[in-house]
Parts: sequence; structure tokens; C-alpha cells
Amino acid sequence: MTTAASAGFYPFVYGVDRPATALYALFGPVALGMLSPIPGSGRQRAAVMLRALPVGLVLVALGTVLAVSTWAAVLGMLVVGFVLSFAAVAGPRPAGAAPGLQLFYILACFPPYNPDALGSRLAGLTLGVLLLVACERFLLPEPPTASYRESLADAVAIAGRAAAAAATAQPPWAGAVAADRLRATGRQLRLSHLPPAERPAGAGRVDRALAQAGSAARRLLDQLARLGDTSATAAPTTGLGKGADEDAASADLLGRIAALCAATATALRTGRSPPQPGPPALDTAIRDFQALRITQAIGPPEAVPPVPLLRRQASVLATAESARVLETAVRVGLDGRRTPPIQPRELFWYADARTPLLWWRRLACNMTLHSVEFQNATRTALGLGAARLVAGSLDLSHGFWVLLAVLTLGRTTAAETWKAVRPALIGTLAGSVAAGTLLLAVGRHTDAYAPVLAPCMLAAFALGPLLGIAWAQALFTLVVAAAFAQIAPASWQLAADRIVDVVAGSAIGLLCGLLAWPTGARREVRRTMAALLHSSGPLITGTVGVLLATPPGAVPPPPTLPLLNRLRLAESAYLQYRSEPSDPSAVPMLDGHAVLIAANHILVGAQWLPRFDLPVVAVTPEAAAWARAAAERLVLATERVAALCAGEGPPPALPAYRPPPEVPGGPPLPMLIDLERWLSSLTAQLARIESSMGRP
Repeated sequence: MTTAASAGFYPFVYGVDRPATALYALFGPVALGMLSPIPGSGRQRAAVMLRALPVGLVLVALGTVLAVSTWAAVLGMLVVGFVLSFAAVAGPRPAGAAPGLQLFYILACFPPYNPDALGSRLAGLTLGVLLLVACERFLLPEPPTASYRESLADAVAIAGRAAAAAATAQPPWAGAVAADRLRATGRQLRLSHLPPAERPAGAGRVDRALAQAGSAARRLLDQLARLGDTSATAAPTTGLGKGADEDAASADLLGRIAALCAATATALRTGRSPPQPGPPALDTAIRDFQALRITQAIGPPEAVPPVPLLRRQASVLATAESARVLETAVRVGLDGRRTPPIQPRELFWYADARTPLLWWRRLACNMTLHSVEFQNATRTALGLGAARLVAGSLDLSHGFWVLLAVLTLGRTTAAETWKAVRPALIGTLAGSVAAGTLLLAVGRHTDAYAPVLAPCMLAAFALGPLLGIAWAQALFTLVVAAAFAQIAPASWQLAADRIVDVVAGSAIGLLCGLLAWPTGARREVRRTMAALLHSSGPLITGTVGVLLATPPGAVPPPPTLPLLNRLRLAESAYLQYRSEPSDPSAVPMLDGHAVLIAANHILVGAQWLPRFDLPVVAVTPEAAAWARAAAERLVLATERVAALCAGEGPPPALPAYRPPPEVPGGPPLPMLIDLERWLSSLTAQLARIESSMGRP
């Protein structure tokens, strides 16, 4: 940043005497380098900066035109502030570039109104950004990190080895992948554990598919870990291995899962999915597996497997479905719209959608007061607009510093904004005293500031992020004082103006933080989690209704889009909540990550149970009554946790659990066993969430 800013600033000041061009050549690297937390390697950051340059040129032109009056500049600031802040819905890279792009408009929208200087401004900005891009790319570039595809491929390969071990080894899986390693591998795929630049957070098809593949991989790893736990405690005669003749079908299905994981990991590493001439092989294997289970269940009593074995088969079946979703999502991410017809369509609704429609869906989903991205954009736009109005109405000298203070000190909570403002004011005061002393000592000899600027920039850019806000503000005050003193003669009043502007900007930022969603995402994450759980109830009862319909398929599946939309809002709120420092004195927060996992479990089960578990024989009235009662019990459990999330009154107690009834002459049908495993595992997940909130 220092090299790029110096290479653009000094030649235009001392070589060709173009101060306007020099100013924008200086602030181009400052805006996209220091103020913009663009994530990624040097190559990735350079690419983002190049894509941001045309937007920056448009913003400078817009600000130059709207500087004709204060109100025009204020209205433009409101629109620009909201749009650029709302760009966070597109992922961490656009969100990282937004503050720097805001500064380009802020610089240009202040007096003097001089449209004739537009060419100089654009030339300076272009040169400064291009110099920064070159330095990011070639001068000590940030090394690249492992891509998300590589991390996902490693996790899928580990899952494949675990599935192969489960298919071939006697429990407890001697020499196989340990259950704790499987769970640890799944945790490494959480977005909070990944570099921001590698997170699949965009609205396009590839990012959506990779994000879904990551969720499926984490679910697969957890299921394999739980399968290993249950197999380790089972008797050898009923294990999942070649020695268990009565469950050779499970071993065969696990072997197919292992082969599918190996092929998927290879596809992720090479970027090319293998050809698929016919229906997916795992789909056929799952249907054959279910057909065998049903044949055994309705056959002679001696052929009916025991209930523990049926339950392990249900776990294997759920594991196979996770592997199938994983492989399909990876294929969509690699092949795009060339992917053959896939099922279930509701789960992969984005596979055939056009990119503009996907982006519109992302924007429309967040255009609500319950979206933290919308809240943040509104707060930022109001703060910048108010700061521009105050600076213009009071005719503050160097008034853009007021907006810069709002931009750099604003946080998502009022408490965090105040914590940032206090050291910033102290640092600004200290830096202004040092800058005032320098201006008094050197006076109007502009050439004397030239050897001061570059060391001050290097110190501010290098030490500011390490030593904190106070040091950053103090050193940046010296930078702007040394820079503006070379563009035009300056006195000690420049340092005084800096103090006044930063104090005004801090006050405006605090006021906006107090008036607009002062608690940040804490309240919103509770609200969105409660709404997510409320929307899952109809999906649970609707899925059970599909399974119990006579004849099979007579009842259409319940819609999943409401739950998908709620899930997206809840994920955004939870992501911001985890980025905000926690308050030790606050009420214990719910395990939001566990709620998101439970919602995904509900969504996936609602898709695969009707596809593979429609009964071929009539369900007895007793079994149907049990299934409906178990579904209502799970819905009540979701309502209990939703009430706790929303801070409502004490939730009602759950009724006692009843196991599924047996059919005459044998255990329950495989459909009832699979349904029981889905409902009971979800109830257990919700119970753990409830206990994490301090309730028994």
C-alpha cells in the first residue's frame, strides 16, 4: 500500500503539479488497501480490486456531479451507502471492497463543485488502483490458501475410507477412521473455520452447490461416526461387515457409498465429474436395498430381521442418502446446467435457474427488516447521509473526515461502536497534537513534508492493525496532515479540523447505532431461529402424511421453499452473531449452529423418506396413529425450542415417547423404522439444544 500510494502521489505533486490527480492516486490504495478488508491471497485481492475499479470510477463521477448542492450529495450518499453495504449479501469479497468504494463517492461529493476536474480525478484513481493491483500481485503477495474444493475433497475422501472400513471390518472397526476424527473433519468444513475468501457464500449456482455439498459432507461424516459408535457396541453377529451374513445388504450399500465418495473426491480435485450415462448407481442401490428390506419384513417370520438390525439398516440408508445428495451437489457445481435431471428437484431448485434469477432470489430474500444485511445497510446509509448533511450544513473544513469516521468506527451493535469510538478519539487527539506540532514547526514549506509522508504511511498501514484503533487513528492523522500539507499550504488548524470532524462523525455513528438495531444480530438471530423452527412443523406433518397416504403418492409432498428462505435468513443472522463479541453478562444464548443442523436434517428427511419409503402394503391403523402422534410430538418439540428462542413463556411438556407398534408376526415395517429414526434423532437434537439453554 505504501509503495503504490507513494508511486502515484509524488510524481503528480512534484513532477507535473497535478494536485487533484495526486490526491486520488493516494486515496485509491488507501481506500481499497487499508479501509477495505478484502480477503484472499494476493492474486485474489488483485482480481477483486480490478473488478472494483470501474465501479469506483462511476462513483467518483457521480459524486462530482452531485457535489453541486448539499441535498443532492446527501440523497446520493443515502443510495450509495445502502447499495454498497447491502452488497454483503453477495459474499465476503464484495463486502470487503464496499468501504473503499464508499470513500470514492465521499471524496468526490464534497465542495468545491468542479466538474472540470473529473478527468484528473479519474486518471488519479485509475493509476492508484492499478499500482495497488500490481503491488498486491507481485510485491510480497499474500500466499494462497487451500480452496474450499480441496478441503471438501479431503473430507469426502476421509468419509469414503470410513464407509469402506464399515463395510469390510468387524466392529469396532479396528484400524478404521476413528469417530472423533470424522467429527473433527466435519467441523473443519464449517464456514467459520474457513478463510473468508474460500467460503462458498455467493448467490450463483456453483457457490450454492458447493455450500450444499459441504452441508451434506458434514452430515455424512457425522452419520458415519454415529454408525461406528453403534456398531462398536453391537454384537459381532449383527455387525456391519462381511462376517454378518444377515446384513450383507448393508455392507454392500456401504461399499457403494465408499466408491461414490472416492469418485466424488477425485472429481473435486480435477474439476471434472465422471460421465453418467444412466440413472445414478447409488439411487438404484438404495431402491434395491429398500426392496430387500420390505421383502424380508413381509416374508415368513424366520426371515424377518430383528429390530436392532432394522434400525442399523435405517442408519445406513440415511447415510446413503447423504452421500447421494453430496454427489449430486458436486456434479451441479462442476457441470452447472448440463447436469442430467436430478431428484429431489426441490432440494436442487437452483440447478436449472439462470444466474440473474439466482441473484434476484438472494436480494429479494434479504429485502426484509428481519435480514441483518438489510439492517446493516440501512444503519450505514443513515449514518453516512446524516454525516454528509451535518458536514455540508455546517460547512466543516475537510468534511469528508466526518463521513470517514462514521464509516470506519461504525459497528453492528451500539456497545461495540462505543468501544471503538473511545480509543479512536484518544488516538485522534494524540495524532492531532503531533500533526499540529509538525505543521507549526515546518510551516508552509510544502517540500519539507515529502520525506515524512512515506514513513508515516508505512507505520500506519503496518502498526495500526496490530496495535489497535487508537494507534491507527493517531498514525492516520499524521498521514492525512502530511499529504494535504503538500497539496496546499496548511497550518495547525488542519489538525484542529481533524479533531472536530472525527468527534462529529463519532457522535453521529453512536446515535445511529443507538437508534437502529442497537443490539446487532443477537435479537435477530433469536427471532430468525424461532421462525425457522416454526416453519419446520408443516414440513414434518406433511411428510408423515405423504408416507401414510392411500394409495401411495395420493398426497403431494409439502412445499420446502418457506423453510429454505427461513434457513437463509437464519444463517445470515447467525454468521453475524458469531462475528460480534459476546457479552459475558447476557442471558445464555441458544446453540444456533445446532438449530441450523436440525433444520437441514428436517429438510433432507422430508425429501428422501417419500422417495424411498412409500409402503407397498397397507399401514395398520395403529401404526398410522403412532406415526401421526410421533410427528405431533416432534412438532411440539420444535415449538418448545422456538418459544425459548423467542423468549416467550414456558413451553408445554412433551408427551411420553411410544415405540412403533409391531405388525402381527414380526417387527414394524421398514418405513416405520426409518420414520422412527428420523423423528427420534430430531427429537434428541432438539433436546440437546434445549438443555444448552439451561433447561432440563
